[in-house]
Amino acid sequence: MSNPYLFIVGCPRSGTTLLQRVVNAHPEIAILAEEAHWIYHLPKDRAAVHKNGAVAPGLISALSEDPEFARLGISHEQLQLLMGEDERISYSRFVSRIFDLYGEMQGKRLVGNKTPGLVRRLDVVHALWPKACVVHVVRDGRDVHLSMKNRTLHLVPNAVDGRSEDAVANAALWWELNVQQGRNARKSFGLKLYCEVLFESLLSQPEEVCRALCTFLGVPYSEAMVRYYERRKMKRASDASKASLRDWRTEMPSKDVEMFEAAAGKTLENLGYSRAFPHPADDLVERSTRRRSLMLEQSARSAEIWAGRLNKFG
Repeated sequence: MSNPYLFIVGCPRSGTTLLQRVVNAHPEIAILAEEAHWIYHLPKDRAAVHKNGAVAPGLISALSEDPEFARLGISHEQLQLLMGEDERISYSRFVSRIFDLYGEMQGKRLVGNKTPGLVRRLDVVHALWPKACVVHVVRDGRDVHLSMKNRTLHLVPNAVDGRSEDAVANAALWWELNVQQGRNARKSFGLKLYCEVLFESLLSQPEEVCRALCTFLGVPYSEAMVRYYERRKMKRASDASKASLRDWRTEMPSKDVEMFEAAAGKTLENLGYSRAFPHPADDLVERSTRRRSLMLEQSARSAEIWAGRLNKFG
Protein backbone atom coordinates (compact mmCIF):
# COMPACT_ATOMS: atom_id res chain seq x y z
CA MET A 1 0.00 0.00 0.00
CA SER A 2 1.92 3.00 -1.29
CA ASN A 3 1.11 6.67 -0.93
CA PRO A 4 -0.65 8.66 -2.27
CA TYR A 5 -3.16 5.94 -1.51
CA LEU A 6 -6.33 7.69 -2.60
CA PHE A 7 -7.64 10.87 -4.18
CA ILE A 8 -11.09 12.27 -3.41
CA VAL A 9 -12.36 14.16 -6.44
CA GLY A 10 -15.59 15.48 -7.91
CA CYS A 11 -17.26 18.50 -9.39
CA PRO A 12 -16.71 21.35 -6.88
CA ARG A 13 -19.56 21.77 -4.38
CA SER A 14 -20.45 18.09 -4.64
CA GLY A 15 -19.59 17.10 -1.07
CA THR A 16 -15.89 16.29 -1.36
CA THR A 17 -15.11 18.22 1.84
CA LEU A 18 -17.66 16.18 3.77
CA LEU A 19 -16.16 12.94 2.50
CA GLN A 20 -12.67 14.23 3.31
CA ARG A 21 -13.70 14.67 6.95
CA VAL A 22 -15.37 11.27 7.04
CA VAL A 23 -12.38 9.40 5.62
CA ASN A 24 -9.85 11.38 7.63
CA ALA A 25 -11.62 10.18 10.79
CA HIS A 26 -10.59 6.59 10.01
CA PRO A 27 -7.75 5.54 12.34
CA GLU A 28 -5.59 4.31 9.45
CA ILE A 29 -6.17 7.04 6.85
CA ALA A 30 -5.05 10.66 6.78
CA ILE A 31 -6.29 13.09 4.14
CA LEU A 32 -4.13 16.16 3.54
CA ALA A 33 -5.58 19.10 5.43
CA GLU A 34 -5.43 21.28 2.31
CA GLU A 35 -6.30 20.86 -1.34
CA ALA A 36 -3.24 20.21 -3.48
CA HIS A 37 -3.51 22.03 -6.78
CA TRP A 38 0.28 22.08 -6.79
CA ILE A 39 0.21 18.36 -7.60
CA TYR A 40 -0.70 19.05 -11.21
CA HIS A 41 0.53 22.65 -11.52
CA LEU A 42 4.19 22.01 -10.63
CA PRO A 43 4.91 19.53 -13.46
CA LYS A 44 4.33 22.47 -15.82
CA ASP A 45 7.09 24.48 -14.10
CA ARG A 46 10.44 23.50 -15.65
CA ALA A 47 12.25 25.13 -12.74
CA ALA A 48 10.55 22.56 -10.50
CA VAL A 49 10.24 19.44 -12.67
CA HIS A 50 12.35 18.47 -15.67
CA LYS A 51 10.73 17.35 -18.93
CA ASN A 52 11.54 13.72 -18.12
CA GLY A 53 9.68 13.92 -14.81
CA ALA A 54 12.75 14.20 -12.58
CA VAL A 55 12.80 16.74 -9.79
CA ALA A 56 14.52 20.03 -10.67
CA PRO A 57 16.41 22.27 -8.21
CA GLY A 58 13.55 24.74 -7.88
CA LEU A 59 10.95 22.26 -6.65
CA ILE A 60 11.57 22.70 -2.93
CA SER A 61 11.39 26.49 -3.22
CA ALA A 62 8.20 26.24 -5.31
CA LEU A 63 6.57 24.04 -2.69
CA SER A 64 7.71 26.21 0.21
CA GLU A 65 6.21 29.27 -1.46
CA ASP A 66 2.87 27.59 -2.25
CA PRO A 67 0.28 28.77 0.34
CA GLU A 68 -1.70 25.51 0.20
CA PHE A 69 1.38 23.40 0.77
CA ALA A 70 2.68 25.70 3.50
CA ARG A 71 -0.43 25.00 5.59
CA LEU A 72 0.51 21.31 5.79
CA GLY A 73 3.22 22.16 8.30
CA ILE A 74 6.09 20.58 6.35
CA SER A 75 9.20 22.74 6.55
CA HIS A 76 11.79 23.63 3.93
CA GLU A 77 14.33 21.59 5.89
CA GLN A 78 12.09 18.53 5.94
CA LEU A 79 11.68 18.77 2.17
CA GLN A 80 15.42 18.87 1.75
CA LEU A 81 15.75 15.73 3.87
CA LEU A 82 13.17 14.01 1.69
CA MET A 83 15.19 14.93 -1.35
CA GLY A 84 18.38 13.53 0.18
CA GLU A 85 21.30 13.23 -2.20
CA ASP A 86 19.27 11.69 -5.01
CA GLU A 87 19.24 14.38 -7.68
CA ARG A 88 17.48 12.07 -10.14
CA ILE A 89 14.46 11.27 -8.01
CA SER A 90 11.21 11.43 -9.97
CA TYR A 91 8.50 13.94 -9.17
CA SER A 92 6.01 11.15 -8.45
CA ARG A 93 8.39 9.45 -5.98
CA PHE A 94 9.20 12.73 -4.24
CA VAL A 95 5.51 13.53 -3.78
CA SER A 96 5.02 10.01 -2.41
CA ARG A 97 7.64 10.77 0.22
CA ILE A 98 5.76 13.95 1.13
CA PHE A 99 2.59 11.92 1.64
CA ASP A 100 4.51 9.36 3.71
CA LEU A 101 5.89 12.14 5.92
CA TYR A 102 2.44 13.65 6.40
CA GLY A 103 1.17 10.23 7.44
CA GLU A 104 3.95 9.92 10.01
CA MET A 105 3.03 13.36 11.38
CA GLN A 106 -0.60 12.25 11.73
CA GLY A 107 0.24 8.79 13.05
CA LYS A 108 -1.41 7.03 10.09
CA ARG A 109 -0.06 4.69 7.44
CA LEU A 110 -2.31 5.54 4.47
CA VAL A 111 -2.48 9.06 3.11
CA GLY A 112 -4.75 10.66 0.53
CA ASN A 113 -5.81 14.01 -0.81
CA LYS A 114 -9.01 15.87 -1.58
CA THR A 115 -8.77 18.22 -4.55
CA PRO A 116 -12.07 18.41 -6.49
CA GLY A 117 -10.47 19.81 -9.65
CA LEU A 118 -8.35 16.70 -10.07
CA VAL A 119 -11.48 15.08 -11.48
CA ARG A 120 -10.47 16.84 -14.71
CA ARG A 121 -6.84 15.68 -14.38
CA LEU A 122 -7.21 12.03 -13.47
CA ASP A 123 -5.01 11.15 -16.44
CA VAL A 124 -2.21 12.99 -14.63
CA VAL A 125 -2.97 11.18 -11.36
CA HIS A 126 -2.98 7.78 -13.04
CA ALA A 127 0.22 8.44 -14.97
CA LEU A 128 2.09 9.54 -11.85
CA TRP A 129 0.61 7.04 -9.37
CA PRO A 130 -0.95 4.11 -11.27
CA LYS A 131 -1.87 2.26 -8.04
CA ALA A 132 -3.66 5.15 -6.35
CA CYS A 133 -7.39 4.78 -5.67
CA VAL A 134 -9.90 7.38 -6.80
CA VAL A 135 -13.11 8.13 -4.91
CA HIS A 136 -15.43 10.18 -7.12
CA VAL A 137 -18.17 12.10 -5.29
CA VAL A 138 -21.28 12.85 -7.37
CA ARG A 139 -24.13 15.18 -6.40
CA ASP A 140 -27.33 16.21 -8.16
CA GLY A 141 -26.17 18.87 -10.60
CA ARG A 142 -29.13 21.12 -9.93
CA ASP A 143 -28.09 21.43 -6.28
CA VAL A 144 -24.49 21.97 -7.37
CA HIS A 145 -25.69 24.82 -9.57
CA LEU A 146 -27.45 26.48 -6.64
CA SER A 147 -24.33 26.15 -4.53
CA MET A 148 -22.09 27.54 -7.29
CA LYS A 149 -24.42 30.34 -8.33
CA ASN A 150 -22.68 33.63 -9.21
CA ARG A 151 -19.23 31.99 -9.31
CA THR A 152 -16.97 31.69 -12.32
CA LEU A 153 -16.72 28.03 -13.24
CA HIS A 154 -13.13 26.91 -13.51
CA LEU A 155 -12.54 25.60 -16.99
CA VAL A 156 -12.46 28.32 -19.64
CA PRO A 157 -13.98 31.48 -18.04
CA ASN A 158 -15.08 33.09 -21.32
CA ALA A 159 -17.15 30.03 -22.18
CA VAL A 160 -18.48 28.98 -18.79
CA ASP A 161 -18.84 32.12 -16.71
CA GLY A 162 -21.44 31.36 -14.06
CA ARG A 163 -22.60 34.97 -14.23
CA SER A 164 -23.33 35.15 -17.95
CA GLU A 165 -26.80 35.20 -19.49
CA ASP A 166 -26.58 31.46 -20.11
CA ALA A 167 -25.46 30.78 -16.56
CA VAL A 168 -27.79 27.83 -15.97
CA ALA A 169 -26.88 26.06 -19.21
CA ASN A 170 -23.19 26.74 -18.56
CA ALA A 171 -23.45 25.33 -15.05
CA ALA A 172 -25.26 22.24 -16.31
CA LEU A 173 -22.70 21.52 -19.00
CA TRP A 174 -19.79 22.26 -16.67
CA TRP A 175 -21.21 19.87 -14.05
CA GLU A 176 -21.82 17.24 -16.74
CA LEU A 177 -18.25 17.58 -18.04
CA ASN A 178 -16.78 17.13 -14.55
CA VAL A 179 -18.99 14.12 -13.83
CA GLN A 180 -18.32 12.44 -17.15
CA GLN A 181 -14.57 12.95 -16.95
CA GLY A 182 -14.62 11.36 -13.52
CA ARG A 183 -16.71 8.42 -14.70
CA ASN A 184 -14.55 7.97 -17.78
CA ALA A 185 -11.64 7.25 -15.45
CA ARG A 186 -13.19 3.88 -14.68
CA LYS A 187 -11.92 2.68 -18.05
CA SER A 188 -8.27 3.38 -17.23
CA PHE A 189 -8.40 2.81 -13.48
CA GLY A 190 -10.73 -0.19 -13.37
CA LEU A 191 -13.21 -0.94 -10.59
CA LYS A 192 -10.42 -1.98 -8.20
CA LEU A 193 -9.13 1.60 -8.20
CA TYR A 194 -12.31 3.59 -8.87
CA CYS A 195 -15.25 4.08 -6.50
CA GLU A 196 -18.26 6.34 -6.94
CA VAL A 197 -20.09 7.86 -3.97
CA LEU A 198 -23.40 9.70 -4.24
CA PHE A 199 -23.52 12.70 -1.94
CA GLU A 200 -27.18 12.09 -1.19
CA SER A 201 -26.46 8.50 -0.11
CA LEU A 202 -23.65 9.71 2.14
CA LEU A 203 -26.20 11.94 3.91
CA SER A 204 -29.04 9.43 4.13
CA GLN A 205 -27.10 6.17 4.60
CA PRO A 206 -23.71 7.14 6.06
CA GLU A 207 -22.87 3.80 7.65
CA GLU A 208 -23.72 1.80 4.55
CA VAL A 209 -21.65 4.11 2.35
CA CYS A 210 -18.72 4.07 4.77
CA ARG A 211 -18.73 0.27 5.01
CA ALA A 212 -18.69 -0.03 1.22
CA LEU A 213 -15.92 2.57 1.01
CA CYS A 214 -13.80 0.70 3.56
CA THR A 215 -14.22 -2.52 1.59
CA PHE A 216 -13.09 -0.69 -1.54
CA LEU A 217 -10.07 0.80 0.26
CA GLY A 218 -9.12 -2.49 1.87
CA VAL A 219 -9.36 -1.28 5.47
CA PRO A 220 -11.61 -2.41 8.32
CA TYR A 221 -14.76 -0.39 8.91
CA SER A 222 -14.48 2.19 11.70
CA GLU A 223 -17.44 3.79 13.41
CA ALA A 224 -15.29 6.89 13.82
CA MET A 225 -16.09 7.71 10.20
CA VAL A 226 -19.79 8.29 10.83
CA ARG A 227 -18.91 10.15 14.04
CA TYR A 228 -16.37 12.42 12.35
CA TYR A 229 -18.16 15.52 13.61
CA GLU A 230 -17.31 14.74 17.25
CA ARG A 231 -13.60 15.40 16.68
CA ARG A 232 -14.19 19.00 15.59
CA LYS A 233 -17.34 19.70 17.61
CA MET A 234 -19.33 20.37 14.46
CA LYS A 235 -22.79 19.39 13.33
CA ARG A 236 -23.01 16.20 11.34
CA ALA A 237 -24.21 16.64 7.80
CA SER A 238 -27.67 15.25 8.50
CA ASP A 239 -28.15 17.87 11.24
CA ALA A 240 -26.79 20.78 9.23
CA SER A 241 -29.07 23.79 8.90
CA LYS A 242 -31.17 23.97 5.76
CA ALA A 243 -29.29 27.11 4.79
CA SER A 244 -26.13 25.06 4.24
CA LEU A 245 -27.80 22.49 1.98
CA ARG A 246 -29.55 23.16 -1.32
CA ASP A 247 -32.80 21.76 -2.67
CA TRP A 248 -33.50 22.52 -6.31
CA ARG A 249 -37.14 21.44 -5.91
CA THR A 250 -37.92 24.42 -3.68
CA GLU A 251 -35.16 26.92 -4.50
CA MET A 252 -34.72 26.71 -8.25
CA PRO A 253 -37.18 28.50 -10.61
CA SER A 254 -38.92 26.08 -12.96
CA LYS A 255 -37.49 27.83 -16.03
CA ASP A 256 -33.99 27.25 -14.68
CA VAL A 257 -34.76 23.62 -13.94
CA GLU A 258 -35.96 23.16 -17.51
CA MET A 259 -32.82 24.85 -18.89
CA PHE A 260 -30.55 22.71 -16.72
CA GLU A 261 -32.32 19.51 -17.75
CA ALA A 262 -32.27 20.51 -21.41
CA ALA A 263 -28.49 20.63 -21.14
CA ALA A 264 -27.70 17.74 -18.78
CA GLY A 265 -30.93 15.79 -18.36
CA LYS A 266 -29.55 12.54 -19.77
CA THR A 267 -26.63 12.59 -17.37
CA LEU A 268 -29.02 13.19 -14.46
CA GLU A 269 -31.05 10.17 -15.58
CA ASN A 270 -27.97 7.98 -15.96
CA LEU A 271 -27.05 8.76 -12.35
CA GLY A 272 -30.53 7.88 -11.12
CA TYR A 273 -31.79 11.42 -10.47
CA SER A 274 -35.40 12.18 -11.38
CA ARG A 275 -36.28 14.86 -13.91
CA ALA A 276 -38.95 17.53 -13.66
CA PHE A 277 -38.93 18.06 -17.45
CA PRO A 278 -38.53 14.76 -19.35
CA HIS A 279 -39.10 16.67 -22.61
CA PRO A 280 -37.68 20.21 -22.38
CA ALA A 281 -38.32 22.77 -25.11
CA ASP A 282 -36.50 22.11 -28.39
CA ASP A 283 -34.92 25.56 -28.52
CA LEU A 284 -33.36 25.04 -25.09
CA VAL A 285 -31.93 21.70 -26.16
CA GLU A 286 -30.52 23.26 -29.33
CA ARG A 287 -28.84 26.11 -27.43
CA SER A 288 -27.24 23.75 -24.95
CA THR A 289 -26.03 21.44 -27.73
CA ARG A 290 -24.11 24.29 -29.36
CA ARG A 291 -22.51 25.27 -26.06
CA ARG A 292 -21.62 21.65 -25.29
CA SER A 293 -19.70 21.39 -28.54
CA LEU A 294 -17.68 24.49 -27.66
CA MET A 295 -16.91 23.23 -24.18
CA LEU A 296 -15.87 19.80 -25.40
CA GLU A 297 -13.53 21.36 -27.97
CA GLN A 298 -11.84 23.41 -25.28
CA SER A 299 -11.59 20.41 -22.99
CA ALA A 300 -10.08 18.31 -25.78
CA ARG A 301 -7.42 20.93 -26.46
CA SER A 302 -6.50 20.97 -22.79
CA ALA A 303 -6.30 17.17 -22.76
CA GLU A 304 -3.97 17.19 -25.78
CA ILE A 305 -1.62 19.60 -24.05
CA TRP A 306 -1.50 17.39 -20.96
CA ALA A 307 -1.01 14.25 -23.02
CA GLY A 308 2.07 15.82 -24.57
CA ARG A 309 3.48 16.62 -21.15
CA LEU A 310 2.79 13.16 -19.76
CA ASN A 311 4.51 11.46 -22.70
CA LYS A 312 7.70 13.30 -21.77
CA PHE A 313 7.62 11.86 -18.26
CA GLY A 314 8.55 8.45 -19.67
